[in-house]
Amino acid sequence: MKVTLRSALLGAGLAFAVGLGVNGPLGRYLDATLGLAAFAQEGSRAETYRLLSLFGDVFERIRAEYVEPVNDRDVIEAAINGMLTSLDPHSGYLNPRNFRDMQVQTRGEFGGLGIEVTQEGGYIKVIAPIDDTPAARAGVRAGDLITHIDGQSTQGLTLNEAVERMRGPPRTEIRLTIRREGSPRPIEMAIIRDVIRIQSVRARLEGDVAYIRITSFNEQTDAGLRRAMQQIRQQAGGNLRGVLLDLRNNPGGLLDQAVAVADDFLDQGEIVSTRARRPEDAQRYNAKPGDIAQGLPLVVLINGGSASASEIVAGALQDHRRAVVIGTRSFGKGSVQTVMPLPGNGAIRLTTARYYTPSGRSIQATGIEPDVVIEALKGEARAEARDREAQLNRALRNDGGTGSASRAPAPQLPPVALPPGFVESISPPDPPPADAQGPAVVFGDLAKDYQMRKGLELVRAMAARARASN
Repeated sequence: MKVTLRSALLGAGLAFAVGLGVNGPLGRYLDATLGLAAFAQEGSRAETYRLLSLFGDVFERIRAEYVEPVNDRDVIEAAINGMLTSLDPHSGYLNPRNFRDMQVQTRGEFGGLGIEVTQEGGYIKVIAPIDDTPAARAGVRAGDLITHIDGQSTQGLTLNEAVERMRGPPRTEIRLTIRREGSPRPIEMAIIRDVIRIQSVRARLEGDVAYIRITSFNEQTDAGLRRAMQQIRQQAGGNLRGVLLDLRNNPGGLLDQAVAVADDFLDQGEIVSTRARRPEDAQRYNAKPGDIAQGLPLVVLINGGSASASEIVAGALQDHRRAVVIGTRSFGKGSVQTVMPLPGNGAIRLTTARYYTPSGRSIQATGIEPDVVIEALKGEARAEARDREAQLNRALRNDGGTGSASRAPAPQLPPVALPPGFVESISPPDPPPADAQGPAVVFGDLAKDYQMRKGLELVRAMAARARASN
């Protein structure tokens, strides 16, 4: 999932010991950190001090002998970020500006293009564009590689630096150069920045089925879902037959919101557990009574852009057999990042735990396998060939997933029973040749969204079977 503030969710930073004989700016940086001596093991203390002294020597040589004057803060922050990004794809350093931007983003409003990105092969890779944002309207797709921003290569930039370049005042233009699977040449896009106000929940009544699309998990998501469900019930007037929950291209977000959304459809049982390095830090999140769908059939739609918090929701509802999960295999991000504020108003984003579904499985680097595989059409089929977590540099391995060591996993539930006419893998009819440079299918467009149509059919078939058995 995306990053989470320690106080709100799930929390240390660059730790140096004082007394290395380093004066000046480096000494002030060292004094401001947590102090390695507080937690260094006795046997490795001398070696650790030697390595830190080496760092100090290198820093002083850079300051004294580099061909041009250097900014002490920039060099130190680059070293911190390099240390963190060497661990896994999701750890990193947030300077004060990036930290403020992240806090604004989790509240659901920020300035920019509206894309969730990661880093791969030295370039910036799109996990998913956010619905109804400049990036989505311009045709940016999941899996695109952003090779240039305003004509400057993104190779060598940190993820934070690239994000900072893409942000800017509303109504200003930015030019992206994109490399896309299936396109014989780079794609140039001119996009006008805007204030991104994320309405993370969109819902409407499709005949007798509630279609609910969640595009991210920010502070407004659970409240928005409950409000949408109440409005749809009133609109349906007692004729609601089921719910289709669309989590495609949802890159994740806040852990507490994922737990709350899963809880909205569960009456009891475990939703997710997290396990850190120390067994005593394991946490378990359980559902409380109350199902906002009141037991109506529920289908969850996922794809390769469904990551982290989305996978928590899909995994919990799948394990408890509360929902049938359809679509294609999800991204496979099964780790938890904690944001830890630092002196000077910056922060580090550090991977601190893996999470496990109620049955005790880890989806890290494997993803959620849908109960019914439904392939996508046209441009979305190309996006489904995108790399997932397992292909990212330094991705954490899957540890086999045994759940919390101190608790038995939830019992395995019987295989999902599909209504007549549904099989475990459904391929769409042959579409026209995909245009790699044309717009992607808009999720929720009933005329073009094959996966959505099959999802609605499945909800109605499940509802008919339930009525027949009563």
